[in-house]
Amino acid sequence: MTRRILVILGALAMLMGLVWIGQGSGYFPYPASSFMIDQRPWIAYGAALALVGVGLIWFARRTPR
Repeated sequence: MTRRILVILGALAMLMGLVWIGQGSGYFPYPASSFMIDQRPWIAYGAALALVGVGLIWFARRTPR
């Protein structure tokens, strides 16, 4: 059960990080009124969050049942 929760949280963190990267770089300008669009720091924040998500998934898959 805990492994499943960690995998789901990791996948959500990865997805959110990719959205932040897209908004920060201007490739995903939705919603149009977002303060994150074309703001370069959000690329780094998104990359860090995506790496945290990968780490959560890796940790969940590596731990024994």
